Amino acid sequence: VPCRWLCSPRRGGAAGPSAGQVRAAFLRFFEERHGHRRLPSAPVRPRGDPRLLFVNAGMNQFKPVFLGTVHPRSELAQHRRVVNSQKCVRAGGKHNDLEDVGRDTYHHTFFEMLGNWSFGDYFKEEACSMAWELLTEVYEIPRDRLYVTYFGGDPSLGLSADEECRDVWLRLGVPASHVLPFPLKDNFWEMGDTGPCGPCTEIHYDHVGGGRNAAALVNQGSPDVVEIWNLVFMQYSREVEGNLLPLPQHHVDTGMGLERLVTVLQNKRSNYDTDLFTPILDAIHKGCRAPRYQGLVGDADVGRVNMAYRVVADHVRTLCVCITDGIYPGFSGAELVLRRILRRAVRFCSEVLQAPPGLLASLVPTVVEVLGDAYPDLTRNINQIKDIINENEAAFLSSLERGRRIIEQTVQQMEPSTNFPAEVAWSLYGSLGFPLDLIDLMLEEKGISLDSAAFNKLVLEDAKRKAGGAQAGQPGSTNTHLDVHSLAWLQSSSVPATDDSPKYAYRLGQHGQYEFSPCQATVLMLYRDQSLHKEVGAGQRCGVILDKTNFYAEQGGQDSDQGYMIRLGQQDVLFPVQSVHLCGGYVIHEVTAVETLRAGDQVQLFVDEAQRVACMRNHTAAHLLNFALRRVLGDSTEQRGSHVTAERLRFDFDTKGHVTVEQLQQVEQVVQDLIQKNEVVHTAEVPLTLARRVQGLRAVDEGYPDPVRIVSLGVPVENVLTCDSEAAMQTSVELCCGTHLLQTGSVEDLAIISERQLVKGISRVIAVTGGQAKEARELGQCLATEVDSVSLRMKQRITSIPEMQNLSKEVGQLTKVVANAAMPQWQRKELQTILKALQRTANTAIKKLELQQAEKAAQILLAKYCNQPVIIDTVPADSLSILMKVVNQLCDKSPGTSVLLLSPQASGEVLCACQVSKNCIPAFSAADWAVAVCTQMEGKAGGSPIVAKGSGNARGMQGALTTALEFAQSKL
Repeated sequence: VPCRWLCSPRRGGAAGPSAGQVRAAFLRFFEERHGHRRLPSAPVRPRGDPRLLFVNAGMNQFKPVFLGTVHPRSELAQHRRVVNSQKCVRAGGKHNDLEDVGRDTYHHTFFEMLGNWSFGDYFKEEACSMAWELLTEVYEIPRDRLYVTYFGGDPSLGLSADEECRDVWLRLGVPASHVLPFPLKDNFWEMGDTGPCGPCTEIHYDHVGGGRNAAALVNQGSPDVVEIWNLVFMQYSREVEGNLLPLPQHHVDTGMGLERLVTVLQNKRSNYDTDLFTPILDAIHKGCRAPRYQGLVGDADVGRVNMAYRVVADHVRTLCVCITDGIYPGFSGAELVLRRILRRAVRFCSEVLQAPPGLLASLVPTVVEVLGDAYPDLTRNINQIKDIINENEAAFLSSLERGRRIIEQTVQQMEPSTNFPAEVAWSLYGSLGFPLDLIDLMLEEKGISLDSAAFNKLVLEDAKRKAGGAQAGQPGSTNTHLDVHSLAWLQSSSVPATDDSPKYAYRLGQHGQYEFSPCQATVLMLYRDQSLHKEVGAGQRCGVILDKTNFYAEQGGQDSDQGYMIRLGQQDVLFPVQSVHLCGGYVIHEVTAVETLRAGDQVQLFVDEAQRVACMRNHTAAHLLNFALRRVLGDSTEQRGSHVTAERLRFDFDTKGHVTVEQLQQVEQVVQDLIQKNEVVHTAEVPLTLARRVQGLRAVDEGYPDPVRIVSLGVPVENVLTCDSEAAMQTSVELCCGTHLLQTGSVEDLAIISERQLVKGISRVIAVTGGQAKEARELGQCLATEVDSVSLRMKQRITSIPEMQNLSKEVGQLTKVVANAAMPQWQRKELQTILKALQRTANTAIKKLELQQAEKAAQILLAKYCNQPVIIDTVPADSLSILMKVVNQLCDKSPGTSVLLLSPQASGEVLCACQVSKNCIPAFSAADWAVAVCTQMEGKAGGSPIVAKGSGNARGMQGALTTALEFAQSKL
């Protein structure tokens, strides 16, 4: 083995190779010795897989290859042998290690997966041989410490033992006593409930060694014998019915956790004792008041100090990697999980380690020092990571304090011997992110328990609601997503991929309208209920695969075309096309067959031109918007996602703070200028490697075909590609497969009608174009006129309380209309600021008028009942608020007097307000007084011993006045 592949060998108690050397040796071994293509780690935010919260295995980015759906012209489709070190996060969802982290010395939320893959190239013999060579010759792990497992078969599924794999290991010299069969649950890997799967072989390491036979400890959960590498042989596909079918092409998918491997090579028993963690643990010790980390677990870890060290060290790595890859703490999905990770780390910092606020963010430079060489993006984002952690920590500490106050208040208001209300606990957990175990702990300290049954019911309802939402987002049709066997049959039968280049065949007509070239095609195959058919009967929905099409398939964030097709010679029989999808190079048109449809039929295709042009307008506008956002907010503004429909466009992007009114106006103005210039939209297909050299190129993290399409506004693509050209820095140049306008002037107008922060650091704007943008501006102007009208009336001298209340109500209604209107967002924000001030002015004016009215009424009553100990009377008052103010005024000016006033209303209701002199308490209670009076009027009342209020029916008013006097006399 060439010496450059060798790590420093382990000798006795020597530290062994560094984690960086271990990682580098793995990558070099497969790249240089065995011809693998080294690929960078994919971001931990999954690409195009809504079912995953995080990338949780090295194979995630290669799913399209395993499923056969990879585009034949994409980079991914060209690979046969691949190696990489993949960033993985297992927290939330099916693979969730969050609550185990810290309790032991090997669970992590973030870890690195070393992996090598074969896509239809080598299989079991080569995969096992390479693995054995690397472990025993490069890493020099003693052979007698290694055990391998293989699939022992499953008669219920008709699967025999994987003797082929067993024999490979025996030929490599592994003793038979170290080659062990295991059942389905241990040695058969499945991607999901359906899809590619197959037997696997695992390599286990015995930490103890010394010549013993540790075969009995393999797969028994022993910390002494641990799995270090899993080699999966994908040779089957599990069907919807549960049966297994052989895959048309065999693949190899291997995964070895770097943390465990480094533990072995550095002769440690804990991942946290390796150089991946020790620098972070040392930094934690320097920043807190706790004793140094000792590696203790369980009962030996008094006060959970060592657990806290492990939690914080693990979680800060996860935070750094996720934030760098664009996942920020938030309120749903992966963002919510990351929020919980951060808050768990903050709690252990403050409660267990007694660290001051800011410790978590102070660890970021150390994490970057450990991982930055392997993942350079960490180094570039160090300040952003620290800022986001600090801001979220401060928000959480504030929420904790607020939550504690809510718990205290709720407990005070609770009846004795009752459970803490589940609704309050759920609100604390869901709205404030208050940890459940902390709620339990605080209640336990007060001798109170949570209503667990009611709380669990709320948890279940929430889970069902979320599950329903997730299912709604899944592909709903089995007729548009080809299964792996159908794809393989099409490819092996030399059925050509669909030529969809006619989707770009359109031009501007003489009068500025878009003209689309006709497209005639042949039906190659029909797809229904996960199988291919030559014929589909009338009334059945199916997927139609054509040799060519002018329909745009949903991809790149743009909705698919709609329209219809007709069979040649049958002009009056329309086959409506509901949606269009791309799968493995084949374009599938979802159609309801109004008559029998057969392979070989000749069809004419008609795209819904109005819908297509609207999508083109919005897609080109999205490129203009992307450029404008960068121009106004800075070059660091990166696209995080987009979605284009015929109705509107959605655009997500990085932002360091809230987008201001002025910035929104500037962005719209930049777009308007580009529309006015009526720039030509240039497009061209170029080799992917050449396209990626363009300075200022805008591209999102997704797989692109090779060659790739470049869309450039105003500058010919050949000019953009010129060496050292900076043309792309001055205009919009993007990699994009979407359909676009031919000139920017056809956008006509763009209005941003919504802007909000999805999570800290990511904003979403929604915009409309063309006639819709014009309508949005007209609506905005109309609402601005209404706000101006209210402002003018507010400045007039109004002395009537009802009139001012009506004006206040009008402001409230206008506020709701402005909040929900499809109008320019900058204008909405401006009007909302004005309306907020108007509402404050109206409220202040109403209070002032009410006070004036109350003072007048109080003066009259004071003159009528001079220095009497009790005042009971009726007075006119427009509201209970005014009546209460009259009572307050009387008691303020005559402190020894107790007052009860009734006010009959036009509706037949009688309002009641009272206040008792402090000299008369506790014998005389205002609440009891009000209840006695309002009960006489068949009403209700409530309050405190000093003040109370209520209402009743006018029919009992005279009796109520008598009751009021008798009650007062009995208490005085």
